[in-house]
Amino acid sequence: MVKVKIYDTTLRDGAQAEGISFSLEDKVRIAQKLDELGFHYIEGGWPGSNPKDIKFFQRMKRIGLKNAQLTAFGSTRRAKYPVEKDPNIQALLESETKVVCIFGKSWDLHVRVALGISLEENLKIIEDSVSYLKKKKKEVIYDAEHFFDGYKDDPSYALKTLRVAQEAGADWIVLCDTNGGTLPQELIEITRRAKREVKVPLGIHAHNDSGLALANTLAAVQEGAVQVQGTINGLGERCGNVNLCSVIPNLQIKMGMDCIEKKQLAKLTEVSRYVAELANLPHDERQPFVGNSAFAHKGGIHVSAVKKDPRTYEHILPELVGNHRRILVSELAGRSNILYKAKEYGLDLEKRTPQTEKVLEDLKRLEDEGYQFEGAEGSFELLMKKALGKYRSLFDLEGFRVTVEKRKDGTLNCEATIKVKVAGIEEHTAAEGNGPVNALDNALRKALEEFYPSLKEVRLTDYKVRVLDVKAGTAAPVRVLVESGDPKESWGTVGVSTNIIEASWQALVDSLEYKLLKKRKAR
Repeated sequence: MVKVKIYDTTLRDGAQAEGISFSLEDKVRIAQKLDELGFHYIEGGWPGSNPKDIKFFQRMKRIGLKNAQLTAFGSTRRAKYPVEKDPNIQALLESETKVVCIFGKSWDLHVRVALGISLEENLKIIEDSVSYLKKKKKEVIYDAEHFFDGYKDDPSYALKTLRVAQEAGADWIVLCDTNGGTLPQELIEITRRAKREVKVPLGIHAHNDSGLALANTLAAVQEGAVQVQGTINGLGERCGNVNLCSVIPNLQIKMGMDCIEKKQLAKLTEVSRYVAELANLPHDERQPFVGNSAFAHKGGIHVSAVKKDPRTYEHILPELVGNHRRILVSELAGRSNILYKAKEYGLDLEKRTPQTEKVLEDLKRLEDEGYQFEGAEGSFELLMKKALGKYRSLFDLEGFRVTVEKRKDGTLNCEATIKVKVAGIEEHTAAEGNGPVNALDNALRKALEEFYPSLKEVRLTDYKVRVLDVKAGTAAPVRVLVESGDPKESWGTVGVSTNIIEASWQALVDSLEYKLLKKRKAR
């Protein structure tokens, strides 16, 4: 079995994505999480470019990694410096990593225009940089920047840069599609030529500007590349780098390559979400393999088939990458969806019973009114259990009032008062908030937490409002989706009304009731 080494550059190339700024603590935590996956190299940053990366490498000396080699990234020496006095090269040495990765120019356009030097001088820079780092006992990964574009313009010179790096002692030569514009067939032909010219192991570093980074990476591996450079979730400059969350399952499950251990592969979804969270980005629900929708089934025919054999509509078992199958419920749902969800919730339903028909009818009626249960499975479980007489509300609303006051100085004051009956006891509470929904949420919790302390664990993590009829203007019905969570899980709930406060109330009540439902089931 071919062994493919995984080289992660999330902390450097991924951090160059628009809107991404990892703190020092973020970088340390992500490095440790990537190490758990069994990656072979983790590129920590460019110590010659900013103080944060210098501090990161200093911190990592004390922490260490169990599986991966921490790698410092930098450039070949500058034209005006001898290699032993070049600040970037010296910063690489000061990072004290066993592995360094340096990039050099392979495209004559960049040599003449970007560097403003002769082609021969560029070759000397590559030779000096690689040989000097090898003399310092480093494992040297040489990234041939813009190699494919360089080859298309001047094949002879692009290949000469690779030979120079090899002769200088590079342990790896990585072919870079830096602009992300190479087509797979071009990449295959050029990689074959490079493999004939170079005897050291080859790697591939692909960007996604043409949407082809994954295809190009898999093609390069088929042609003999045994190192893959990429990022978690495809983060990176412009359109991003190749997504390791797609590369690794394709290589390992479908192409029979040895990348990471099976138990580590099962952590891939967890790591994908972890990095998205620290990057302060929503996790891409439609991301292959690790997205929340990757193994989600909505159409009744699909669900019926998946129940018989998951292979009918799934290309792999979701558990292999740490994901799970989801059956969605909507106006497109058939009885198969209902039966599947009932089994998931521990309910015993036969295929054709009045109860099944009632749930299906309720579902379609509510979705016609604007409800959406695909992202609100908490509300759907409550709907099913109430329809089947398996659940009763643990509190009853007597009434609520919400006021919003805009004062002369421009400040807003939001206050909610609420009356609920809990266990036969009437609770009347008031609370303020930074908005009417927040005030209502605070007042409701204030009334209930004395009876149900577990509600203190619940946090609202997302709140979305969708206008359902734009032609109705401010009188339009709205759908409110609320995402809530506790230390163990998260769930979605939904409310619909022409009054946004009422819609929010419905979603908030379902959120808290769902928590209490889970609490009772756990006993």
